[in-house]
Order: sequence, then structure tokens, then C-alpha cells
Amino acid sequence: MRRVVITGQGAVNALALSASGTIEAMQAGRSGIGPMEFEGVERLSIRIGAQIGNYDENEHFDRQQLTLYDPFTQFALIAAKEAIAQSGLKFDDGELSERSGVVLGTAGGGLSTQDANFRALYQDGKNRVHPFVVPRLMNSAAASHISMTYKLRGPTFTMATACASSNHAMGHAFQMVRSGMAQVMVTGGTESMLNLGGIKAWEGLRVMSKDGCRPFCATRNGMVQGEGGAIFVFEDFEHARARGAEIICEVKGFAMSSDAGDIVMPDAGGAARAISGALRDAGLNAEDVGYVNAHGTGTTANDRTEVKALRKVFGDHTGKLMVSSTKSMHGHLIGGTGAVELLACISALKHGVVPPTIGFERPDPECNIDCVPNTAREAKVTAALSNAFAFGGLNAVIALTAV
Repeated sequence: MRRVVITGQGAVNALALSASGTIEAMQAGRSGIGPMEFEGVERLSIRIGAQIGNYDENEHFDRQQLTLYDPFTQFALIAAKEAIAQSGLKFDDGELSERSGVVLGTAGGGLSTQDANFRALYQDGKNRVHPFVVPRLMNSAAASHISMTYKLRGPTFTMATACASSNHAMGHAFQMVRSGMAQVMVTGGTESMLNLGGIKAWEGLRVMSKDGCRPFCATRNGMVQGEGGAIFVFEDFEHARARGAEIICEVKGFAMSSDAGDIVMPDAGGAARAISGALRDAGLNAEDVGYVNAHGTGTTANDRTEVKALRKVFGDHTGKLMVSSTKSMHGHLIGGTGAVELLACISALKHGVVPPTIGFERPDPECNIDCVPNTAREAKVTAALSNAFAFGGLNAVIALTAV
């Protein structure tokens, strides 16, 4: 099987409008969570989120493009531009174009477009909507627009598995390059749910915090939503080496599992199977792993279940693991969250800095792990895991190593 490496990264989220800026913000322990601003926010009980600030869509796209691009597509295109530029790849009409594709994760797709047009139809009483509503809101729009922009004619599709969407997408991209089905895959995730309908729906679940995201902390009281995404270039190692590309890190393994239990309550057994499966696929021992980017939503059920899963897989080595949740900074991007969190693993592997779990006040005895509280830590990490556990019991874990 072929080795798979990352040769490009890009990001747009509440921490920064670039991958490097996001990593710097994570290392600094900076929070992107604050009051949200959009039409109808006063009707919500939850009014905080990790909303992208200082973002003007007109600075990135012309008017004709914006008729086709929902915000979730905009975020993906901006991040893809950064990632592909860093990779140095040029996709012309030749063989590389045909052997390169796109696989993205999203849960809500064009929810902003849907929300706006429902408002126009039901609240404002309009009888017509824009003819491009369907092309804007379909979940596959972002992947399609990246493929069209860069002439990527290989496998191109979108995966929607709630909060695990990005990890499932990146895992499948990894498998396609490793198997030889593709030479290059542009992959990651994107999400734009910060609108009245999106947040109101999540309010109904009663899992949202009104004051902040504090994963693994005894005083935590729920999750905080964010928006944005991240895109990566996954490339065959020999192809990258032959052209002299800078290699960021290596994607080493991937595994999935299903709890087959409850639609909203997580199961430690299902999570543990995905974690152990990723280690096995990567050829890693538990003791090889120095850092885990936790799913870490800040809800009691998720945090405690994840800790149980880690202890089940890592045993005594759990006490030596650094396990942080960067959702405390950039919020929970739902379908896009795993992609942004992969940058935390890259920070640890490439830069030797493990991002912290910020807002931590005091330990929860049932979450007795080293969550790297409040301050980043310099450490030599050679292998890391990125966890994603979704509603519906859908689990996806990616293993990465330094090069």
C-alpha cells in the first residue's frame, strides 16, 4: 500500500482566516467564541458562538459567484485555495487531473440558504425564490465547486455523518490515495449553521452552553457552535517526494465504527473500537501516541464517554497522554469540526506545540486525563489521533505521524 502525506492546508474559522493563523491562535489559547450577530438572534436563548469576524464575502468572490455560493461553499473554496497553493500542485487537463478528486464532510450543507429562503417564503410571503437555491443548498455543492475550480476530475463527493463528517471524508480520501485509486485528494470539511433556524434547532436538544465551552471541566454546561472549515491536500508520498514538495505530516491510519445503540447518547465501546482500529490500521502501539485531539464537546455525556473509551484502549498509558479539546476555542463546527481539529494534531506533530483546552476551571473526577488545561505545551509528539464521534453513534478516528 502507498504512503499518504499532507502537502497543503487551508482554513477559515473564528480563530483565523488561514491555517497558519488558526494554528497560531490555538497555540496562544485564544478564544473565538463571543456574541453572535445575524437576523433574528434576539429570538434565541443561546446567543454565543464561534462566528467568523471581519469576513466580507465580496472580498473573495464576485457577484456572479455569490449567486451560486452558500457560505459553506465559500469557506471551502477559500480554504482550498490556500491548501492547493501551499501544495504547489497544478491540475491541468492531463493525467494528474484525472487522478485527483475531492471528498468533503458537511452536516448542514447550504443551511444558510435554506434558512433565508424559508424566511422569504413563510415569513415575508414571497411566492418566488432564486433559481439557484437548489444548487446553493445541496450538500455536494462545495465539493463540486472545488473540483470545477481546479479541474479535479477524479472521485468527487460529500459525506454527511453529523459531527464525524470531516473525519469520515478525510479517512476515505486517505484510503483512496493509499489504495492507488487516486494520486491526490483534496479533502476536509465545511459548515455554516450559525443562523436563526440552525441554532434554534440545536437549542431544542438542550446541549448548548450560554457562557462558554469547557470540555472535561467540572463546571462545563454544554457545547458552543462554530462555523467555517479546513481543507487539506492528501498526496501519494512518492509523488510528493519526486516533485520536492514540503511534507507537513503523514496520514497513517483510519478506522470507523457504529455504536448501533442510541441516536444521541454515545457509547464508550463504539468509540473504543474506532480508536483501536485506527491504531491497528496505522501499525501503531498505544505507547507510540503522545497526543489525542479529543472530540470533547463540553457535554457531560460526551466527555465522560470519551474518557472511558480512551482508558479502555490505552490503559495505563492514558495518564501519559495529552488529550485536549480545541472546541473550547473554535467551537463545534459540526460537519466541519474534524477538519479544523486536524490542525491541532499538525501543531503537535510539526511544530512541537500541543494546543490547550481553554476555560478549564477544575477537574471532573470522571474525566481524569491530562487535558492540557488553559496553556499550550511544548512537547515532542511523533504520533497523534484525531477523534470524531457523532449523533447516531457514528465514529471516525484518524492517526497521523510526524515525518
